[in-house]
Amino acid sequence: MAGTIHVDVVSAEESIFSGEARFVALPGEAGELGIYPRHTPLITRIRPGAVRIETADGGEEFVFVAGGILEVQPNTVTVLSDTAIRGKDLDDEKANQAKAAAEEALKNAKTDIDIAMAQSELAVMAAQLAALRKYRQKK
Repeated sequence: MAGTIHVDVVSAEESIFSGEARFVALPGEAGELGIYPRHTPLITRIRPGAVRIETADGGEEFVFVAGGILEVQPNTVTVLSDTAIRGKDLDDEKANQAKAAAEEALKNAKTDIDIAMAQSELAVMAAQLAALRKYRQKK
């Protein structure tokens, strides 16, 4: 379809989204990225946060990713992430529990590796909660 780009969002477990889009916005490593059809080819890491997809029919899809890799070709956008969750599947209570567990792990960390792992998990959960708030505001 003219004026669209094919988008695939894939987690380690499943394909989360595959379809045509007018626009994709996501958290790049150096800041927010906006991708339109015929974008310059690009490969970059992405930070934990929200992937917003404006679909070809004018709707909007929302996916939380816990970081990953973005590949952009003129007619295709591919988002690869270990963890990707559809906006409608995000759970406030589970995210808050996981954040609390990460905070507790950080308090009890004894080695630099434990601290780094806990900080990473805490950052992902904070990004997930922020993405959840953003998703709920759009609804």
